[in-house]
Amino acid sequence: MALPPQDDRTMPAAVLADLDSQPLEHSLAAMQVLLDQYGHVVVVYSAAVPKAVERRLHTVRSLLESDRIALFRPDLPPLGLAVLARQLRQLASCDLSPGVLGSAARLLTHYIHAGALLGSVAKLDRLPVSLKSHAKSWVPGSQFGVLAHPQPQLVRMAPGVTLPGPEFATSMLVAKGQLQSDWVTATLAPAWKAQGLREAVLPAESQEWWGTGKVIEFASFLPDLSVLYQLVTSVRQNICHWCGIELIGDRCVFCSATSPAAQATTGPSTTTAATAAVNTSTTASPRYQHQLPAG
Repeated sequence: MALPPQDDRTMPAAVLADLDSQPLEHSLAAMQVLLDQYGHVVVVYSAAVPKAVERRLHTVRSLLESDRIALFRPDLPPLGLAVLARQLRQLASCDLSPGVLGSAARLLTHYIHAGALLGSVAKLDRLPVSLKSHAKSWVPGSQFGVLAHPQPQLVRMAPGVTLPGPEFATSMLVAKGQLQSDWVTATLAPAWKAQGLREAVLPAESQEWWGTGKVIEFASFLPDLSVLYQLVTSVRQNICHWCGIELIGDRCVFCSATSPAAQATTGPSTTTAATAAVNTSTTASPRYQHQLPAG
């Protein structure tokens, strides 16, 4: 999950390994060291990690009684999540407060297009798959293109078939599993007008997330630090009424408190959005219109 640095300013990742097998005191000590060194910690983890890992993270946060630990589990496939973590590492070198940096994760998630080419969808249970697609997955040689985020979509591979991609300039990262195909690099990347294409090691959680090892995972993202920074700083900043930290959006990523103003204006069943525009002078970074989902 810790991708190589995107540039020479990208901060290193602190990997919390073996949380489900090591003694609790080791996990507490590791987190305390990070808090003492950096002040705040944003933990980004996949929905595919074992439940014991998630329980350990919440236990550590509770025992340390710290509102300086943010636990963030976005609805992204493993490679897309690894891209998000690296974007946060890029932004960590900038003059952003911990609260703004932590809540920026929700904003940046909106701009990641992530999916995979699969040899079978028989065990894919994280996305809606029709019975017809399940039946076709048993046909020898069948392959499926799946877009998991931002809008789930599944197509059966055929000549010229592709998936809807981003409407802005991106780079693409590809991680190959036990599937042989050039569809992602030869068809999808040109269709998405990817301005950069690199390969990465398939994340350990990918087989669990996609339900098969016959997978080629891909993620399209904004690579430029200047664009990421302008995207985040264009959103109006607020102060959390509970812990007093700066943030963007209406929910604090550290204490989970929701803005009283947002609760009063939207109620429990609706959401609000903060809107900003990014305008750069490079051809690779056109004007972006974006919304930060609330809650």
